[in-house]
Parts: sequence; C-alpha cells; structure tokens
Amino acid sequence: MGFKLGRAKQPVASGGFVTNKLSFKTEDPFIPGHEVVRKDLGPNILGEANMDGTIFISNKIKPGSSEESQVLLHEMRHATDMRLGKLAYSDDAVYYDGVTYPRENINGKDMIKVDGKWTEAGGDFPWEKTANYGDI
Repeated sequence: MGFKLGRAKQPVASGGFVTNKLSFKTEDPFIPGHEVVRKDLGPNILGEANMDGTIFISNKIKPGSSEESQVLLHEMRHATDMRLGKLAYSDDAVYYDGVTYPRENINGKDMIKVDGKWTEAGGDFPWEKTANYGDI
C-alpha cells in the first residue's frame, strides 16, 4: 500500500543554501523544547537559561529585534551545554566541563570563584566565552 505526500509548502534548498523558509508570522520567540518567558530580570541582565530548560528574556528587549535573536542564541548555547551535561549550576556552585566553580553571595552579590578569584556573576567565565564565541 502506498501513500501520497501532501502539497504543503516546504523549505527549498539549492546549492546547500535554504532559499525558501517556512514563515509562521509570529512575533513570539519559540525554540522547540524550551519555553521562552519574558520577565523583568533586573539591571544588566538580558537573558537566563535555567536548569529546567526554560529561557528567561528581559522584557526590556524589543520583540523581533536583532538583540532578541542574539540573546536567545546565547542562552540556547547555555541550554544546549546543560542538556549535554557540560554545564550545570546550583546555589553553591557552577559546574562546567568537569570543573566545579564555588558560588557564594558576598555583600549581596552573586559571586563565583574562578582561578582563585571571586568575580561577580555575569563576568568573563569559561562558559560565557563558549556561549559568546562558540568552542574556543
């Protein structure tokens, strides 16, 4: 018994490049397997990838903007690392690539110890370098 494929519009590729993409006409960012939630994240925080797979994005970012795309890409890299077991975190530590980085609240600031030095969260950490620049 055979079957017939439908006539739905499909992406078209030519010479290795996608020339015709599907469009869902929506402003909402959607990443399969990850709920994207807009919320107030506080000063200087644009996005957060969470251990449960959700991604928070600052409600100060304009929907559909290139900034939104950049933040989502950055947070998706973190989410992918978490899903692969390369990155994890708890209240007491960040675990990245087999190394444990202690984490404490010092003078009301979230601090992480890297190379013997306490640095405020959001700094220049190995997992941030990978999310910003890919594998380095």
